[in-house]
Amino acid sequence: AEVFVRINSQGKTLNQADFILTLISVFWDKGRKELETFCREAQKPSRDAPSSFNHFIRPSPDQLLRVAAGLAFRRARLSAIYSVLRGKDLETGEFRDEARVQQFARLKDAQQCALDLKNWHGFMQCLRQAGFRTESMINSQLALIYTYLLYLIGRAEFKVSERDLRSAIARWFFMASLTGRYTSSSESVMESDLAMLRDCKAPGEFLDQLSRAEDIALTSDFWEITLPNNLATTAARSPSLAAFNASLVVLDAPVLFSDTPVRDWWDPASTLSKSIERHHLFPKAFLAKSGSPDGHINQIANYAYVEWQDNVSISDQAPAEYFRTVIDGFSDAEVCRMCRLHALPDGWEKMPYGEFLKERRVLMAQIIQKGYGTLKSGPVDEPVEPVAFDLDATIAGGETDSVEFKATLRTNLYTGEKDARMEAAVIKTIAGFLNTDGGTLIIGVTDNGDPKGIDADGFDNEDKMNLHLANLVDARIGETVWTSIHANFDDYDGARVLVVRCEKARRAVYVKEASKQKTFYIRQGHRTKSLPIDKVVEYVKDHFG
Repeated sequence: AEVFVRINSQGKTLNQADFILTLISVFWDKGRKELETFCREAQKPSRDAPSSFNHFIRPSPDQLLRVAAGLAFRRARLSAIYSVLRGKDLETGEFRDEARVQQFARLKDAQQCALDLKNWHGFMQCLRQAGFRTESMINSQLALIYTYLLYLIGRAEFKVSERDLRSAIARWFFMASLTGRYTSSSESVMESDLAMLRDCKAPGEFLDQLSRAEDIALTSDFWEITLPNNLATTAARSPSLAAFNASLVVLDAPVLFSDTPVRDWWDPASTLSKSIERHHLFPKAFLAKSGSPDGHINQIANYAYVEWQDNVSISDQAPAEYFRTVIDGFSDAEVCRMCRLHALPDGWEKMPYGEFLKERRVLMAQIIQKGYGTLKSGPVDEPVEPVAFDLDATIAGGETDSVEFKATLRTNLYTGEKDARMEAAVIKTIAGFLNTDGGTLIIGVTDNGDPKGIDADGFDNEDKMNLHLANLVDARIGETVWTSIHANFDDYDGARVLVVRCEKARRAVYVKEASKQKTFYIRQGHRTKSLPIDKVVEYVKDHFG
């Protein structure tokens, strides 16, 4: 009767999911009712008993049907699943009642697994681990549904430990959401994802296949070119913006100009939602007076979340005016960390607006990469109590395979100008220490150990210099190495110096050159040298295992 009404009233066009749900109604009506009940209970919280309610998705029966059918038959195309459930032999093309009964039995077992509340809410924990907190951060429900299918396959078939599975699925959803993996030809893409798992036999192989697929999707070109370009938009629900916000949660960032953690504001149970507002870093009225094109004012690179009272006090002031006021009361270190996590370029408040947008998009992409890298690197080991460091004795000992001096970070003392070659020398030394056995770089000391100090670099303050170094490391080596780098300022013979102490990195690191090529550096004696490509593989295997 429903089919008759739809067709004759020219209502909703029937699709493959409708055909399958109708088939289920005929041969397994209880199963369809279970799907509908699960979806209905996901709409609002229950006070009486555990339910499918969550803060990410209000699923429809056809969405959960995709999960159950994918788990049962390892297929994503519903047209093929419809034929299978009718008892069709895909090789001979014949329909048999016995085959239909067998296939429905498989579907029943898979649906029971998909509707299991422990599995459902275990998967929701993966989304939270990935930094996502609410439905408003979910740009693709299909990405969520298909990731849930992979979660169930990992859990039910490969018996992956819950800790490893949650970590892997959190990364996968982050990647799938960011790249729009299932935006077009979704069934074909998921068919390919299911196919890559067919030869897997063990938990480790399942995890390795997911990781390889992520590496293929998240290339260096994606991070450096595609993602910054994707951020050049005014779309409020951009996948890139959702990933940036999720990264702020993962990196435990505070709300801009506030002590409140971003994760607390996004938390659905929090009462902070009305106290935080989206703020134009370059206010609209200020830009209008400056003659900026309307299409550029609402770029997502011009947005940040601030507390409402800060938003009110900022009003239409120029960034250079209000920035000094809103950071009052914060230490220089707090301001430095806040600006870095919110992807604000050094001296952003004084930049021309177009230049600011361009630079912030690059830094936003780096923060997203750092968020993903944090998900991938896993929990950091408990820090070991550091050995007492004697700066005077270290400098007195001169340069060695684990100690190097640099007079400046960015200034050429012969020309008195900023020189990228100085920065490159610092980065190469840090990479060499990370790839060997660690070491200490002291900036502000000449090669023969004389105190030069950091004033020659011309930074406004130490935090600006520290931020500049951090941005260099992020851009040229990568954000994930910071667990192995510890930088601090100290006094030596009446001069202020920057001490950068490096531990051996967890894995090999490469330096991105100006040519976009990557170079591998190690320490050899008192110098840093690059290895030819034919030697790198052997060195990495021997040194990092």
